[in-house]
Amino acid sequence: MFNSSSKKITNIAHIFLEPSNSTHRQYEALRAYFVEGLPSKEVAKRFGYTDGSFRVLVHQFRQNPHRQFFLPPAKGPHKAPKKDKLRERVIALRKENLSIYDISRALAKEGHTMSPVSISLVLKEEGFARLPRRRDEERPASPRPTKAAVADLRQLDLRPRKFRTKFGGLFLFVPYLASIPFEQILKKARFPGSKMIPAAHAVRSLLALKLFGSARHSHVMSYVLDEGLALFAGLNVIPKRAFLTEYSCRIDPRCYPKLMQLWFNAVGTLGIERGTSFDLDFHTIPFHGEDALVEKHYVSKRSRRQKGILAFLAQDATTRVFCYANADLRKETQNNEILQFIEFWKQRTGSLPEELIFDSKLTTYQNLNKLNQWGIAFITLRRRSRKMLDKISNEPISAWGRIELEGVSRIYRNPRILDRRITLRHYQGPIRQLIIADLGHDEPTFLLTNQLTRSAPKLIKRYAQRMIIENNIQDGIDFFHMDALSSAVAMKVNLDLQLTLMASSLYRLLSSRIGNGYQDAKSRKIFRDLIDASAKVIITEEEILVRFQKRAHNPLLIAADFDKVDIPIPWLGGKRLCLIFG
Repeated sequence: MFNSSSKKITNIAHIFLEPSNSTHRQYEALRAYFVEGLPSKEVAKRFGYTDGSFRVLVHQFRQNPHRQFFLPPAKGPHKAPKKDKLRERVIALRKENLSIYDISRALAKEGHTMSPVSISLVLKEEGFARLPRRRDEERPASPRPTKAAVADLRQLDLRPRKFRTKFGGLFLFVPYLASIPFEQILKKARFPGSKMIPAAHAVRSLLALKLFGSARHSHVMSYVLDEGLALFAGLNVIPKRAFLTEYSCRIDPRCYPKLMQLWFNAVGTLGIERGTSFDLDFHTIPFHGEDALVEKHYVSKRSRRQKGILAFLAQDATTRVFCYANADLRKETQNNEILQFIEFWKQRTGSLPEELIFDSKLTTYQNLNKLNQWGIAFITLRRRSRKMLDKISNEPISAWGRIELEGVSRIYRNPRILDRRITLRHYQGPIRQLIIADLGHDEPTFLLTNQLTRSAPKLIKRYAQRMIIENNIQDGIDFFHMDALSSAVAMKVNLDLQLTLMASSLYRLLSSRIGNGYQDAKSRKIFRDLIDASAKVIITEEEILVRFQKRAHNPLLIAADFDKVDIPIPWLGGKRLCLIFG
């Protein structure tokens, strides 16, 4: 009898020794500490508290020793009648096949506030399953965006009519595109197309968005009803983002080098000359995703390494036009990309580039030796080691010379230099090393070049001009959105980079024609002053008239003879384009 009773007591005792809720646990823990006199650490361990949190609990109890742990039961109904009625209303609306968002909006119109999350919890408790995906006609009537037609060349309407467009400035680029065999270029480069949207029309659609500085290609959905944008591309409406994604994935990566060569050969006939000196650089396009195949590269603006696409860029130092780009680089091949550029330039022009300017991390000493053997002049930085800096600090003052630079701040006009010929591992013969101090840097700058007789001031000045490529890369990031990979349109980075090169060269053509200081202007300034202009488009039987509104910079366009433009547009039935200002 005693044993049976003891077992019953033991079975019930665990209710007190193992609290089922936080209030009970606090009561038992405080009782053990104050009544049974157990140490604080032992009580905390027994009831699952940390030492600190239990000390706080004891302190709070001392401040309010009359706290009620066991409250009397509340009188009246356990649920508010108002909530019960709202719950019934939610169920009734769900039976009308409304989604949680539809129900939330319906309740708001009735003066009740209930979030979609709260509604989903109520429906889950009542046993309702999630609604299947519904067609538009199955959804409740509500205002929706106007649905544009499907892009189709065969539906292009060139009958006489008038309309206004936000994209009037794009027609300033039409004379350039109409003067080159754009369709033949894309055909030779083997770009894909269809009867509804040929290759030239697809690329013009993408190029239009790039020229207008759209941050994301998904923003095209806001412009699908603009007839001017569609007319620039030569379609009835601009293609939507689903097509842009699909088209980007259809292009064979081997098409891009051929497109670059054909494009720059064509725009060269429009006034962009070929230079002989080139600035080379890498740029990391940050990638914000989980793709394991994307390597980490150094991002200069963030001063850290992160996942990204490494792109190689070559800029003509004379015209400041990007003439080569490649985004298919891996760490094991990036050092040899300079050789790929040389091969590309040789195929395009039949000769090697005369001079290359680049940073220290762009290639290796072995490749510098190849450049020297091929007779290509180069200037590059040399990586500074602590041993090299210690050796330079021990040089006597008499070993340093002074030179005078032009076009720099007076405080840095007379730097000190050490001009010597040295030997390097994997480099045959002597190479010239210039060490420059007092140039505004904490440590001396080391330059390497195979130009053994050129004056030191000219070499330093030429390398300083290399900073222009970094400014132009920043221009590409700022206006042409080279870094905009996180987009609703999964644009292939190769295609986006090629579009950036094409748009950049068109902006350079326009700025050189305008003059008046615009040759050195950033793309965003050119866009703001000249391109960002609405217009009235008048289509007649033989012409397409684009009438711009009165703007402050129209006289510059008139001075550049844009008002005399009278050129047939091949992709618009041969109708002649005329631009009217004011």
